[in-house]
Amino acid sequence: MEFKDFSELEKNMSDEALKESDKRFNEMMLGYTLAQIRENQGITQEELAKRLNINQSAISKFEKREAITISKLQEFIKAMGGEIEININFPDKKIKLKPSFQR
Repeated sequence: MEFKDFSELEKNMSDEALKESDKRFNEMMLGYTLAQIRENQGITQEELAKRLNINQSAISKFEKREAITISKLQEFIKAMGGEIEININFPDKKIKLKPSFQR
């Protein structure tokens, strides 16, 4: 089976198919929990707690929250070596907002 780069497949997709693909991708990404992201990075709660200079129980509580601030989420992701980008979609344009990290 030959695998193709998705960008090659996109070239042959209709606008409607591209929109559906984006929608499904976004829905899939929303399904990840912070714990899954951390685990996929191969980081334990203890390791992350050390990086953030907090205790492990605080990580556990943070991962279970339903609502978190963008700044706290950004701090969590940055401690795992990642960064957050926020995409704002208007009918006539798209804006990529990169939050500044402050601690």
